[in-house]
Amino acid sequence: MNKKPITVTQPSLPPLDEFIPYLESIWEDKWLTNNGKFNRELEAELERFLGVEHLALCSNGTLALMLALKALDVRGEVITTPFSFVATSHSLLWVGAVPVFCDIEDKTYNIDPEKIEALITERTTAILPVHVYGNPCDDERIGKIAQRHGLKVIYDAAHAFHVKKDGRSILTRGDLSVLSFHATKVFNTFEGGAVVCHTEEMKQKVKDLKNFGIRGETTVVSAGMNAKMNEVQAAMGLAQLKYLEQNIAKRRAVADHYHELLDGLPGITLPAERADVSGNYSYFPILIDGSCGPSRDAAYDLLKRHDILSRKYFYPLITHFPMYAGLPSASAEKLPVAERIAAQVLCLPVYPGLSRAHVEKICRLLREGEK
Repeated sequence: MNKKPITVTQPSLPPLDEFIPYLESIWEDKWLTNNGKFNRELEAELERFLGVEHLALCSNGTLALMLALKALDVRGEVITTPFSFVATSHSLLWVGAVPVFCDIEDKTYNIDPEKIEALITERTTAILPVHVYGNPCDDERIGKIAQRHGLKVIYDAAHAFHVKKDGRSILTRGDLSVLSFHATKVFNTFEGGAVVCHTEEMKQKVKDLKNFGIRGETTVVSAGMNAKMNEVQAAMGLAQLKYLEQNIAKRRAVADHYHELLDGLPGITLPAERADVSGNYSYFPILIDGSCGPSRDAAYDLLKRHDILSRKYFYPLITHFPMYAGLPSASAEKLPVAERIAAQVLCLPVYPGLSRAHVEKICRLLREGEK
């Protein structure tokens, strides 16, 4: 029998006996989608839990990004980051916008506000930053830039569920924020996502767009799509929401153990802790520069030989993919920090059920190699 590998993450699931009553209710009601009772309940619970006023659920995070861009009528050029999952920039292509890639900061790995204004042209309509690994962007500076130039700001907050900065949810920043509830995320609904809005009017616009533009039995108000979350997804969210805080605490314990065992190891940079941020520990990215030991790729291969599946996340950069490589902003010379971070980053396993023994094995291999 094959040994089960240590994966980079594992989905958090509620006890099965707590999920079954939701399924029994769905079977009894025979209401599977179209704004059912669990959808309405989950929206209300998430608004309360996250400290936001208006949240619209979607079937996945990528469609949520597309809906947010459409709701704000984003077109033309949009300044964004090359250091993200491809859904960020793909969503721009799908609404007919052109991504313009900006280099990143070498400490946070987020879009560098210092380099945004040089990329703004008369065709620029928005900025699409990403809270990479749940690490908050410099929203103050980004907001001031956007205000000066009349731009919209849509935050890709796929990694940032329940993250707070200065005691306040980072989902309240910008014009809209977008969440992902994919199975790999801190909070999941199998697949799923949401758009966080500031007004009831904008929430209604997003809700119209995610349901073909239909409002009422005989009225269609916009050219929408089908991005509705179904009742089984919503039920999963309700069943596991009460475990979120304890799961984050367990993730933090894993991260603390990594810091304890890897701190000071030459050639390895650990993620920085920020006093102003309450994080969710969704990822544990380290940088391996190869100066005092194996390269990043060699470390990845070493862990894999021991059935430990780390991830080069995000490598390659979005700008290396063929649909973006020809853009003027995609040249490596213009993105030196992003190129360097992508060549060195390795995300280590982190999830609530990861044992201390497994963390110790991972760190021993990184410290000592294959002895």
